[in-house]
This record gives sequence, structure tokens and C-alpha cells, in this order.
Amino acid sequence: MIESATAMWLDTHLAGFDHLFLSIQHFFAEHVGAVLTPLMRIITFLGEKGWPFFLLALIFLLTASKRDLGVCIFGAVCCGALITNIILKDNVARARPFENSVEYELWWMAVGSPAEDSFSFPSGHVTACAAGMTAITLMRGKKWIVPSVVTVLLMMISRNYLMAHYPSDVVAALLIGVFSGVVAWFITQLIFRLLNRKRNSMPICGLILDFDIGDVLPFQLPAIPFLKGKKAEEPAPVKDKGHAAGDDDVKTYPVKRRADASPSGAHMSEAKAVVQKADAPKAAEPKAAASARSGGRHSLPEGGSSAKKSARRIPGGYQGKH
Repeated sequence: MIESATAMWLDTHLAGFDHLFLSIQHFFAEHVGAVLTPLMRIITFLGEKGWPFFLLALIFLLTASKRDLGVCIFGAVCCGALITNIILKDNVARARPFENSVEYELWWMAVGSPAEDSFSFPSGHVTACAAGMTAITLMRGKKWIVPSVVTVLLMMISRNYLMAHYPSDVVAALLIGVFSGVVAWFITQLIFRLLNRKRNSMPICGLILDFDIGDVLPFQLPAIPFLKGKKAEEPAPVKDKGHAAGDDDVKTYPVKRRADASPSGAHMSEAKAVVQKADAPKAAEPKAAASARSGGRHSLPEGGSSAKKSARRIPGGYQGKH
């Protein structure tokens, strides 16, 4: 196998970096390989040719609420495959680790990894995984950052653990995958912005946006609890014009008014009625009693006018100065 100048440069200048991480992987394979080796084989199988992401993209493309996500995932994986498998692999033509070194070949045989027939730089598994997870993160928000990082790191470790790639291969694939996801996200935004703009003038655009496979199937599709789209914004509550800002929690009830009461003076009428009721006993008191309590020179003895009359009828009583 004749390597290109780029492959020879990578083997020469990154030899120390690659050997360090591959030796760490071999150390774990020797000590806990009974557990790690089956796990790494499963992980690397899930990233084969990017088929899990193509399957997810196909499912999402058939649903109206997740069609944008399906387009972004599909575009990201395709962009990564174009850069990695079509442009770089054949042009760089870097040999696999087990083909380039006797030491790596022994490590590769120790983990029982299957043979790979394509070139090494960069890793197609890691490119597809990084592209798909970047697309999901950009479309569904920051909550997907940690799951994406963990998924991509596991894929990178599995490819090195099985001695199928150099560490420099998976690092380059990571960068290509992230780049492909960002490009696909920008293209997806432009596509759906154009479709929404032409929805009314071009019926085909409305059909692309609104078609859902669930509307034509005779059964209901199971709901996918993850990768949900953005929730529709709830309409803002209508504020009562009679309340100031910040009184949204105050409940208002209709006021029963009399037929002869004006709407503007309903509360004033109720207030006047309460005041009149409270002042009723005071208004009923005789004016004479009020003046008696005042202590003036025309004050009457206790008992009022009736007491005065009874005092004048007493025989022999003093009737005043003659």
C-alpha cells in the first residue's frame, strides 16, 4: 500500500500522540477487556455507516412536527460522508494502525477486532456520530450538549480501543462532523424559511410543511418522548382594563346594580347607603337632648320637657319671683 505525502506526514509528526493514547487503550483491554471489548463492539456497530442517524432522519421526515430535525440530521450525515469517505479517505490514503505496525497488529489481534478494508483517515464512524449529534443539539437546544458529547466520546474511544483508527483519525473526524452539523443547520434554516414564505403562494410548500404520515395511516403512531419540538406559546391572559399593572391574580366579579343606578356611580351609592344607615340613630335623637348635653343656660333637667311640667304642678312649690 502506497501512502500519500499527507499520510506519511501524519505517521511521522503525530506518532507520539497516537502511540500514547493507543497504549492507554491497550492497557484497559488487557485488564478489563472481558467487559470493555463486547461493549466497544456494540458501540462501533451502532455507528456503522451512520445507519442509526439515517433511520432517525427518515422517521422524522415523515412527521410534520419533526421534519426540520430530520432534514438537518440527514444533511449533516450526508455532508460528513461526502467530506470523509469521498474526498479525504482516498486522497490521504492512510493505512490502518494494524497494517502499519507490528505492535499495533498484536494489540488489534488481542481485542479480536474485525479487519477493515478502507483507509484510516478520518474515521467515518466518528464523523457520522459527531455530525448527527451536532445537528440534534443545534435543533433541540442546550439540553442535548451533554448527551452529544458523551455519545461522540464513546464512539471515538471504541474506534481506538479496537485498533481500527489512530487517535488523530478520530480527532479529525470530530472536527469534520461538527462542521457538517453546523452547515446542515444553516441550510435547514434557509430551506424552512423559504417554505414558510412561499406557503400561501405555492401549495407544494404547504404540503411539504404540513404533511404527516400519521394522518394517512389507519392506526396511531406511538409518541416519541424525546427530541420534541418547541412548545407553542400560550396566548397572554387578557388583563382587565380596570386593574393596574401587576393585578393579574385578582379575580373580578360582576357587580349587581339597580335599574336606576348609573354605572359610574354604583360604588358611590353603596357607600352613601352604609353611611346613612350608620348615622340613623344619631338623627333620631331630639334636639332638646342635644342642647341639654351641651351645658348651655337653657338646658333642661334630666327627663326633658315632661320633667319641667311635673315640677310646676307640685302644690306649695316655689313658682319663681312675682
